[in-house]
This record gives sequence, C-alpha cells and structure tokens, in this order.
Amino acid sequence: MTGSSRETLAMEMNQSAASVSFGKRNGCYVNRSVAVILGLLFVSATVATGLLVYYYAPQVREAGDPLNLARTSLATERPMVPTTPMTPASEVKPKIDVRLPRSVKPLHYKVKLQPLINGNFSILGYVEVEVEVLEATSNVTLHIADIVTKNETIKLAPSDQVQGPGIGINKHSYDNERQFYVAELGEELEVGKKYVLSMDFEGYLNDQLHGFYSRLTRRGRSDRLIASTQFQPTDARRAFPCFDEPGMKATFEVYLGREEGMSSISNMPKFESIPIEGQPGWVWDHFNTSVPMSTYLVAFVISDFSHMNSTANDHVLFRVWARKAAIEQANYALTTGPDILTFFEGYFNVPFPLPKQDMIAIPDFSAGAMENWGLITYRETAMLYDPAVSAASNKQRVVVVVAHELAHQWFGNLVTPEWWTDLWLNEGFASFMEYLGVDHSEPSWKMMEQFVPDDLHDVFAIDCLESSHPISIPVGHPDEINEIFDRISYAKGASIIRMMNHFLTEATFRKGLSNYLTDLKYQNAEQDDLWQYLTTAAYEDNTLPTDISVKKIMDTWTLQMGYPVIKVTRSSDGTSATVTQERFLLVKNPNSTDTHDYKWWVPLSYTTETSPDFETTKPQRWMMDTEQQLTISSLPAKDKWVIFNVQETGYYRVNYDAENWNLIIQQLKDQHESIHVINRAQIIDDVLNLARAGQVSYDTALSVNAYLGKEVEYVPWDTALNNLGYLENMFTRSSGYGDLKSYLLDILIPLYNSVGFEDNLNDPHLDQYKRVKALSWACNLGYQDCVDNSQSLFNTWSTVYCTGVAEGGEEEWNFAWEQYINSNVATEKAKLLSAMGCTKEVWILSRYLDMAFTEGSGIRKQDASQVFAAVARNDVGRYLAWNYLRDQWQKIADYYGSGFFAIARIIKAATRAFNTKLELAELELFKQQHEGQLGTATRAVDQAIERTENNIKWMDNNYDVIMQWLADNGYSSKLKSL
Repeated sequence: MTGSSRETLAMEMNQSAASVSFGKRNGCYVNRSVAVILGLLFVSATVATGLLVYYYAPQVREAGDPLNLARTSLATERPMVPTTPMTPASEVKPKIDVRLPRSVKPLHYKVKLQPLINGNFSILGYVEVEVEVLEATSNVTLHIADIVTKNETIKLAPSDQVQGPGIGINKHSYDNERQFYVAELGEELEVGKKYVLSMDFEGYLNDQLHGFYSRLTRRGRSDRLIASTQFQPTDARRAFPCFDEPGMKATFEVYLGREEGMSSISNMPKFESIPIEGQPGWVWDHFNTSVPMSTYLVAFVISDFSHMNSTANDHVLFRVWARKAAIEQANYALTTGPDILTFFEGYFNVPFPLPKQDMIAIPDFSAGAMENWGLITYRETAMLYDPAVSAASNKQRVVVVVAHELAHQWFGNLVTPEWWTDLWLNEGFASFMEYLGVDHSEPSWKMMEQFVPDDLHDVFAIDCLESSHPISIPVGHPDEINEIFDRISYAKGASIIRMMNHFLTEATFRKGLSNYLTDLKYQNAEQDDLWQYLTTAAYEDNTLPTDISVKKIMDTWTLQMGYPVIKVTRSSDGTSATVTQERFLLVKNPNSTDTHDYKWWVPLSYTTETSPDFETTKPQRWMMDTEQQLTISSLPAKDKWVIFNVQETGYYRVNYDAENWNLIIQQLKDQHESIHVINRAQIIDDVLNLARAGQVSYDTALSVNAYLGKEVEYVPWDTALNNLGYLENMFTRSSGYGDLKSYLLDILIPLYNSVGFEDNLNDPHLDQYKRVKALSWACNLGYQDCVDNSQSLFNTWSTVYCTGVAEGGEEEWNFAWEQYINSNVATEKAKLLSAMGCTKEVWILSRYLDMAFTEGSGIRKQDASQVFAAVARNDVGRYLAWNYLRDQWQKIADYYGSGFFAIARIIKAATRAFNTKLELAELELFKQQHEGQLGTATRAVDQAIERTENNIKWMDNNYDVIMQWLADNGYSSKLKSL
C-alpha cells in the first residue's frame, strides 16, 4: 500500500505554505461538471437494529435468506458506523492476544455479496470456507466485525458430506474486542480432515473508507454511488467472516450482486453473469477462482465507471478504470503500467501469475493506493494525470505510485509476510522497486538520485529520534499494525534494501530475489527466509566472504532502531584514518532509560582527491558490530580530501575532522562537479544535521552552502532547502527572523533568476522541479518580484494559487473555492485545497477547519488531513490548527473512526514547528488527557513530544550562535540606536 508518506500523499501533505504550482502557460483548464460528497444519511432501521442486537446480544439474531432482496427495506438511509466507546484515560487496558488459533487453516472461500448501493446500504452475504484441521479442536474461530450473522444458517460439515446434517454447534460466541466469532462444537474435529463452514450474514456499506464502503462519485442530476474495498491490514472481516491474517492464505471464488447498468470488478476475470432469481434488474457477476492469497488482498468494486484496455503485455490484459468524466486522465497510467509490469517480470525473472491487471481511481480513498492482486485501487491524484493542467510533480507521482503497487504484485502478493511484524518486506521492497520501475520508464528523471532526498534523508530525520522503532517490530492489535505503516517501514526499508543492492552487487541481489520469489510463491515468509536466499546467492557469486551472512549484517539494521554516524579522524600526515561508530541522535538524553549498545555492520566505501572514484559502491571494508574502531591506511596526504559513503549507498552519516571538512568545502567552492552529485547532497545533509546535533559547528555547516550559487543540479538544492527549512521554521517567530531571511534570499535569488518565473514545458523534468522549489521559497520569503508575479497571474486565471490567496481576501478565497468545486482534475483540486489554507484571514481559516471535518461540506474525508496541514503550515493558522486539534479531538476521532492513517499526519502537521516550553507542556497535557485513546496516533504524539524537546534544546544551544554568524557575514537587520 502507498501510505502516508508517498504516501503517503507526500506531495499533497508536505507542500510549502507558499508553494507555487504551475499549469500550462496558456492558462488553467477547468471542466464545469463537478463532484461533491453526499451528506451523511440517517441510520437504516433494519440494519441499525441488527447491529445493536449484534453488539449487545449477538447470538439471538436470527433471520431468513439474506439474498432475498424483497425482505430488505429499500429506504435510502445510510447506516452509521457503530463506534466502540473510547477507553477513559484512567483505564488503559492491558494488551490482548488477537491472533487466531492455528487448529484449522482455510483452503478455499466462496463469497457471495449483494451490496444495496442504491438502497439502504446493507450487504446481503453468504460465505462458505473450506478448512483443514491441523490440531484436534472442538472450536472454529474466525474474524468478524460489523457483521450480523444469521445463526440458524451456520453449518459445519465434512467436505465430502456438505449436503448432510453437519456437526452440531452448541453455541455461537462473539468476542468483540478481538473481533472473533467462535463456533463451539458438539464434537471434536478430526486432524487432517477437511470441513466446510457456511453461513448467511448481513453487513453494511460504511462510509469510513475501510472495509467494504460506499461514497458518492459526483453531484447534480447524475448522482451515483460507488462501492469499493480497502481491506489492508485488518478489514476484510468487515465484508465477510474470514481468517483475516496474512499467513492464512486461501483461494477465493467471488460472486457480486449488482444492478444492471453498473459493472463490477474483482481480483480475477469475470467468468459469467447470471440473473438473480426473483429480482428483476439484478445479476450475479461470477469471477474465476483466485490463486492462493491473503484476505487483505481480496478486492471488489461496483460502479458505473468507464475503462480503457492495453495489450502491450502479451499475456496480461491491462485495464484502467475511472469516472467517465475523468477516464482520459488515465492515459498515462495505461501507458506506463504495462511497461513497468513487463520490466518487473524481467527483473525478478518471475512471470506475473494472473491473466489480467485492473487499476481503478477511487474518488474517496484513505491511502495513496492499495496493491490488491489484479485489482489495484488508487486515490485519484495517484493515478490520474491531465497534461493540460497537472504539473511535473503530478506526473511523477502517478508513475511512482503505479510502480510501487505493481512491485507489490511480487513482494507482498506472491510472497507474503507471515505476520505484520515483517510488513517492511512488503513496503520496503515496493518503495525501493518503485524507483527502479520509474527509472526504466522515465530514464531522464534521474530517479536513483531523487531517492536520496526523498527517502534516505527523509527517514534519517525520524530514525535519529529515541522514539523511533526497529523496522521489524512485534505488533498485535490493529492499532499497532496501522501505526507501522510509516516512514520506517517504507523509507528505511527501501534504504537498507538499496544498501544491500550495492554491497551484494546488482547481479547477486537479483539472483537471490528471483530464487526467493520462485521457491516461495503463493506462500508466506519471514525476513530470515530472504536473508538465506541472498546469502546463498552471495556465496555462489563470491560477493560475500563465507564467514559473513546477510542475516548477520542485516539483523543489525532491522532488529534495532536508529543508524550510526561514522567518525573519520585522519592522522597528522593524513595517510591513515581512525574510524569509529556511534548511534546518531539529534539530542542525547542524559536521562534516557535505553541501555542498548547500538552497533552495526557498516559497509565502508570511500574515495579520495588523488584518485577519485564515485562509481565503485561495493564496500572496501566492513566495520563489524563488535569493533570499537578500525584503521584505514593508504590515504593521500593531509592536504587532499577523503569522502566516505560513495553515492551515500550506506545507511549512515559521516563526520570528519575539521581539516577534512575544510578540504571538502574548498573543493565545493573551486570545482564542485568533481564530487558526485549524490555525494554533494550527502555532504549538505550530513553537515547540517551534524550541526543540529552539536557535532560540528554551524560555521562549518553554513560554509558548505557557500558553493550553492554555482549548483545547477536539483538534488543538492532540494537537500539544502529541506535542511534550511528547519532553520526557517525555528526562526519564524523570533526577533532574528529578518536576519535569517536576508541570508536565505541571498542564496535563493540567483536560483530564482536562473530558473525564471514562467513555466517552460520543454525544460527537463528536474528543472521544472527546481523552478517550483525556487519560486515556492522566494514567495514564502516575501521576495517582491515573486509575490507580484503570483498575484498578477492569479488574478488572470492562472494556477499560481497560494500567494494569490495569501495576498488577497475573502473574494480571492471564494474564487479559489469555486475553481476547486468546478475542477474535474484531482491533482488541481489538491493544489487548490492546499492554497486555500494560505489565507491570512483568521475567520476564513477557522471556517476552513470546520469544513474539513464536516460531512457534506464539499471537502472529501480523504482530504481533511490535507486541509488541516495547509492551515497548520500557515504562520497565521499555526496556533489556530493546534487549538482546533485539542478542542475538537473527539470530533476528529469520531469523524475518522478507527484505523485511519491520517490522524498521525494531523498530529505531525500541527506540531512540526513547536519549539517553546509552553508548547511542550501543551503537548504533554494533550497526551495525558487522551492516554489510551490515541490509537494509531500514539507514536506520532510521542515523536512530536521528542521533536519539541529537541527543538527547545536547539534554540537554547544554537539560536545565538547562528545570529552571530549572520551578523559576522553581513546579514544583520539590527536597527541603529539613538
């Protein structure tokens, strides 16, 4: 799944408050057909009564045939999602074991679902699941949530006697906390024998964007609803009773009931359509039986969408689906998707095992995308691209997410982690492979360079906190599972895989992966299984010594959190260096209770000024986790630099003695191209973060930036501005902001002048990225030429949004809102949502926050966190957003329901610039007041507290130092005294 970082909606969530986005030079194209969310409907009496009975007396719920449409009310009320009461702060419950017993395993499901999309939103269902008995048992336990079972229809019978009387069920038990249904049997099941459990049930189409849910696709005379699924990680149980764990794979035979005039799609091709007896206008779509797969990958969509086909891959039918008004925007996904799928088949040397691959853009979707096997679901901004309106970043986002989800078809779908502890095997590999897939599709975009700031540096900023967590982490409760869909699983996972790719070599890496996927296809695995396959390949290819295994190396990177800083101290003559390692922390807490001795197996690569080689990334030395230090010899004389971590392929930072830093700084000033572009970005990121941690002086760190006036590559600029953004955040509300702004503008104005304000469609992809960066910063810093251009173009229907809204008032905000309502392009709507958070009118920002969390306001639930983040980024809206979060926490939590990834993003957005003791006290009080209620946001709150503590210490230690440096270098704005 593409989650919060790339999904994670990174482009939408992390845009600068003054971001400048470009359409085409001849203006903004809008379509007057519009989409708006249907107001929340009232509870259907039939379903609500059933749900109440289920929650309070479930075993007495008895009803007739659930597939008889006539017995169900066709009222248009939408059932509300029943909410589990919040645990009071004083009652933090102990953890419970939510794992299913292993006495039986599922083999095959037959699932029949008839969702009443245009009725009362109930789901009439039937399931039968064949199981094999592994251990003697007199119980059968499976998962169930928000479902009313028809207990008189539940039957368990031997597979060879399905029509017989079956085995007596003494009691139907329900454990709501574990989301278990238990059939307590009258006799013990026979080990090795197969049985079929069948039942009728009733569920409902919720509006919470998880499970099987329904939302409105557009407004006006053609109001239509769509029913779609999001089951990862633990929501298949909301659609049908099942063994809802990734390690319990089975085959699936799906029937979907739909009205004529709509269509349905699922994981496999449709086999036939059959009229539903006694229900004119309704048909069953019967789909081919699937390959063995986990429940979280089952998917179906019922809609009136259009589709387009591609047969570019000769054995896989590739289709894209979208709203009829937006189907043409799927052309780019249709072009790149089959090409990347074919590339992955060759890369892994494993054919795609299904006969078709559907991709569908869902208007309301909680994540970025979901890798359901054969039916990938996307947020519209992650799949649709309109070249007449969308920006270069939108185009890249589409192909990146497509590549990510297609990579999952092998990593996650074909071979699946046994349990969510190894989620990173899914997400880390997909996050690394997406870069290879896009690099194949769009080689001029320099994706392997972009990896460094977008993933490696990004996750470095999280993994240097004490509140980080290991990649491989035990989880149980669904809230814990949802918490680890984070940058550690995605970006750190991708970064250490990239490191393996380099220290094993590409050929050995691919060989090991291919054998792993071939031998374990349709099965489950743990990280140790992958380590074994890679080790075997490395020994065969002689790319690892036989006394070192991949497990020995990689356990130090996956089973402990954090990463090292490698300190390189050269001898007096420079010809040798002492190398040490220690965990890199932004702030070392003297009161820390963490006594773990952090040491890693570190692949050391390096190059020198006398013999520069930035292409050889295979390590020259290994630093073992047992070594306190090692000595590297044969280095050049002391007046020649050395640079470690070639192309920053290792997951570590590097610090040097002062003399070597000065040599590197001088090389950057004299001839920066002599240093590889990735290592230029590495040097900038390392030195500025080492300065934040107090390990080098800010005089050294800021001196590195002096060469930037000559830098023409995007990746070093992106890295520099990302790091300078921290200084800007810390100084924004201080008296020294004017001095810092003068310094930043001094760096930026030459870049601004070089890229120009006008978009040029013929520019290279990364030059367009560089232009957006330059203009975003210049406008945010109030550079008058940028502000004037933005305001002028905004008033003439351009797409320079944020500055135009910020410099205007209610009229300009309303103009942006009208454009948002009328736009048919999801990426354009996303930019407008962010831009409307730029207004300086407090009352408008307050209204905007209310709208974000109000059903029917015109802002989709999936976009509420984006609106909140836009307000929180605004200096005027910063405190407004934080106060709203505290005052309206229960409203926000209720609006999202359980397990929604966006709550953690909201916490981060609200607190990202906190740096005062008052803000820290407010954060700690917030945590205390909601202890036990934070769910998936628990870790985000802990990280926000640690970041705030770090920021306070940073201000105490560095504010005056930087002010002095600014004064010494001519940037003081101090007024003359009388």
